[in-house]
Amino acid sequence: MPQKTLLYGIDDVPPRRETLFLGLQHYLTMFGSTIAIPLIMAEPLGLSDEPAALGWLIGTMFFVSGITTLLQTTWGNRLPIVQGGTFSFLAPAIAICGMAGVSGAGYEVRLQHIQGAVIIGALFEILVGASGLVGKLLRFVGPVTIAPTIALIGLSLFKFGAPIAGKHWGIGGLTIGLIILFSQILRHRHRAFALYPVLLGIVGAWGTAAVLTAAGVFGPGHPAFCSLDKVHAAPWVRIPYPLQWGLPAFGVAATVGMLAGYIASVVESIGDYFAAARLSGAPTPTAKVVNRGITFEGIGCLVAGLFGTGNGTTSYSENIGAIGLTRVGSRRVVQTGACLMLVLGGVAKFGALFTTIPQPIVGGMYCVLFGMIAAVGLSNLQLIDLNSARNLFIIGFSFFMGLSIPEYVNAHPFAFEPKWLADITNTLGKTGMAVGAFLALFLDNIIPGTTEERGLHHVGTALKENAS
Repeated sequence: MPQKTLLYGIDDVPPRRETLFLGLQHYLTMFGSTIAIPLIMAEPLGLSDEPAALGWLIGTMFFVSGITTLLQTTWGNRLPIVQGGTFSFLAPAIAICGMAGVSGAGYEVRLQHIQGAVIIGALFEILVGASGLVGKLLRFVGPVTIAPTIALIGLSLFKFGAPIAGKHWGIGGLTIGLIILFSQILRHRHRAFALYPVLLGIVGAWGTAAVLTAAGVFGPGHPAFCSLDKVHAAPWVRIPYPLQWGLPAFGVAATVGMLAGYIASVVESIGDYFAAARLSGAPTPTAKVVNRGITFEGIGCLVAGLFGTGNGTTSYSENIGAIGLTRVGSRRVVQTGACLMLVLGGVAKFGALFTTIPQPIVGGMYCVLFGMIAAVGLSNLQLIDLNSARNLFIIGFSFFMGLSIPEYVNAHPFAFEPKWLADITNTLGKTGMAVGAFLALFLDNIIPGTTEERGLHHVGTALKENAS
């Protein structure tokens, strides 16, 4: 976006009142995706019957998002990008929760094992960024690998969509319908519909469930029952702190599975850097800027691991889209939004409020969000030759095995010596994203194909711009 079309450029500081409201807007834009992650993890972690702990986890997500956004915008790539939880870590985290010795434990133990994997993975990301390996690694990771990796993040979570929304299709279907209405049909009618379609959809269905609960239509035990008793019981203030769930548990199997999520996150973030720079009027990111950005995303994941969000941190594409819509690329605005995250992340009643969202609404949100993630992954295929039998074989095989292998491993887990190797095999085998990514990466680099056929000329162009 040319500088002259911006209302505020990257180094501009809008008036205080405008800065506050623009920062609040960035906060609201990332709201839907941020609360989705702990809500998705509630069942695997065993938090479905622990509303207080789930509220604390939601608060921790926002609190850590504030810290990592300030770190990135102040000392990292210094672009106006909000940092927050990533869907790339969901499949590995869910697989870790189902590991032998973890699945039967309490939520604290499950979180400790995820923390350990996130912390070790964070050190890997810091190393990759600080050493300048990012550009070198990307030469082997083309669109043929990226497409199934990202798409399988959404597709592998299909069990959390309709089965949960279908607990009450009236409310679950209303959620889906409202999100489609706001994001696709009314998005050009008002800017609010384009910026907050997920949030508006959730609030609309949530409000409907609350009204029907108050009217006595939905009673206790009903899937769409909505009560504020959990909010009244929660304290006003609870500041998240490091190691709040206990000491992290480190395991080779859990860490290897989580690394697939890190690879997907790094690839996605680099694209976000270039998009954010273009929309905010900043110079095209150099190799130094990209490496510093990935380094600080690693530091952010280390913070997330220590605080125990059950996730990591990455750049939020939603907020980059908000920059394009509002024509405000000010770094100060994003930093103000980060401060709001810190404040509200420490308000326990705020986190508890979201534990009152009925399950069918959460399931309806999954149906739309996970489908969109799958589509974003598939969009990378426009960069390759789709008439190539080579490409079609790799993509189709990677997709199918990424969905099929986890079903097999869940039904027939490997049991052989040494046990640690069997644990690694099981964790990777249950993570569809990891299966698809490794197969696509391996096949794309051993099966002969031209640079144009594989779409690597786009990667090469980006790397040249990156290095210039």
